[in-house]
Amino acid sequence: QVQLVESGGGLVQPGGSLRLSCAASGSIFSFNAMGWYRQFPGKEREWVAHITSGGRAYYVDSVSGRFTISRDNAKNTVYLQMNSLKPEDTAVYYCKAWGGVDYWGEGTLVTVSS
Repeated sequence: QVQLVESGGGLVQPGGSLRLSCAASGSIFSFNAMGWYRQFPGKEREWVAHITSGGRAYYVDSVSGRFTISRDNAKNTVYLQMNSLKPEDTAVYYCKAWGGVDYWGEGTLVTVSS
């Protein structure tokens, strides 16, 4: 059983930046990919980005060029650097690990507002 714990959410003004972290209780090396989803109020959870075990990153169009996903296998942590944040980025962000079993974190709230 692997636990994923997100951190780094909070309130930020439009145009600002935040870095989310997802710390795994075990090694992330064995996972096929790790990534981030987000959920807007009253909406389905949507994929934001993921990074493969080989380091290839993929993004939803709405965040491409503003968000950067990275992973540190030594620290068992995945990051989401979010720049040029917009009010429409406001959501709960969830970390996910894909493997023989998929794992989810509990989520961290990001609020972009002036």
